[in-house]
Amino acid sequence: MRAIAIDANEHGELGSLLDEMHQLRARVFAGWLGWQVRIAQGRERDEYDALGPTYILALTDHGDVAGCARLLPTIDPNMLSQTFPQLLASGRLRAKPTRIESSRFCVDSQREGRGGQFLHEAILTMFAGIIGWSMSNGFDHIATATDMRFERIQQRAGWPMTRLGDVEFIGETMSVADTLPADRVSFERVCPASYRSDVACFQRVTA
Repeated sequence: MRAIAIDANEHGELGSLLDEMHQLRARVFAGWLGWQVRIAQGRERDEYDALGPTYILALTDHGDVAGCARLLPTIDPNMLSQTFPQLLASGRLRAKPTRIESSRFCVDSQREGRGGQFLHEAILTMFAGIIGWSMSNGFDHIATATDMRFERIQQRAGWPMTRLGDVEFIGETMSVADTLPADRVSFERVCPASYRSDVACFQRVTA
């Protein structure tokens, strides 16, 4: 599985991957999770997609989008600060030039024939891609809003986290805000053996 980074303004072939990403987000957040999100023509978008984010995508060997996440610098408007401030102990996320926010993380877990191993590989590929891109662009920490179940997945993967506030119920989900390191140690811990990327800094170190 391969990780790539795409600018929000990409068009052409890469633009078609972004379109596939928005369709995946609609299936996951509205369809599978039942979140109250805005869907237009089978695609999920929100106001933060208009702020010039970078997207990390995990692609299968056939070039299909298997996972995605959106990255925005914390010095700019972001979801954690403006939509989920109740997850932050101080009610606000301290903006740092070396901290980036990850949001809208999801993986395709329900396509026919895709079992636990596919899901595991897609999640780890996304983790490695997010860390690798962050390191290569001068960020050393990643802030995110997540749920308790996914927080446990991060812990099992060996990606250490620090909570930014208390657990809160948002809708039907026990939610929490975390900050996670973007460093070589974390990258090597989460990186799956099959990992590939178009960005040199993303690559696993091999003996």
